[in-house]
Amino acid sequence: MTTPSAATPSSTAPGQGPAPAQAGAPGGRRMGPVGLVLAGGISVQFGGALAVTLMPRAGALGVVTLRLLVAALVLMVVCRPRLRGHSRTDWGTVIVFGVAMAAMNGLFYQSVARIPLGPAVTLEVLGPLTLSVLASRRAINLVWAALALTGVFLLGGGGFSGLDPLGVAFALGAGAMWAAYIVFSARTGRRFPQADGLALAMAVAAVLFLPLGVLESGTKLLDPTTFALGAAVAVLSSVLPYTLELLALRRLPASTFAILMSLEPALAATAGFLVLDQALATTEAAAIALVIAASMGAVRTQVGRGKAKKAGR
Repeated sequence: MTTPSAATPSSTAPGQGPAPAQAGAPGGRRMGPVGLVLAGGISVQFGGALAVTLMPRAGALGVVTLRLLVAALVLMVVCRPRLRGHSRTDWGTVIVFGVAMAAMNGLFYQSVARIPLGPAVTLEVLGPLTLSVLASRRAINLVWAALALTGVFLLGGGGFSGLDPLGVAFALGAGAMWAAYIVFSARTGRRFPQADGLALAMAVAAVLFLPLGVLESGTKLLDPTTFALGAAVAVLSSVLPYTLELLALRRLPASTFAILMSLEPALAATAGFLVLDQALATTEAAAIALVIAASMGAVRTQVGRGKAKKAGR
């Protein structure tokens, strides 16, 4: 799944941020910003597919724990965030951000343990879509909402009889947490420099999830093969995409970035098919296409509104 991509635009201004300007800039110039975002999205979804194959060894909660723990360690080492000089409100914001991140990941991984990756991401993306529709408050967004609801109806076969109801509920919950994640990532980005807030929130999420992972998986988390696979999930789903997105957003408008993020369900369906042999029925493919169209339309409407406001000033 996506992960803290939403935090990146707000927490990192051009010319700021960790390693991208040091280690990744040449590669970024060769690929171009759109290529970097797409590479990050592919990395996230194939990391999710790898996580599904790891679940029989470590359980859904164990996989989330390994992902968050390794990602937190890497980000804390790379970003080296300052711990002093922050107000109570600053810490409260980053803690809520971390809670939202932990809940988003935990609910999503519980979902993909029960339903295919493509439908899970499609249901999850309804959270950010709903946030975008509510934020815009334009009549055209009723069209995008209707498209999305039609897609959800098709995805569930008219009543979700073809999907595990609990998996559907977990995916919708993950979407709600994704919307909360977006809100608090923006607030964290305004209060912490560069990617410091993201690193601290990831550490909070890892600490919160560690007892759950230990409770479910115990010593299985210490198995070298399991830990190595968990570290690979963390790199594919968190560390690599965050770095690529940080590089891309130095030259890519946030509006274009958001539209590209709308392609996540299609990337997830592709990863599910190639890695997990999860083929989609025609109606499921149509459902995913409708949700993608609704997401892209909502983003474009929001961007158009922002441009109109600027022109009127």
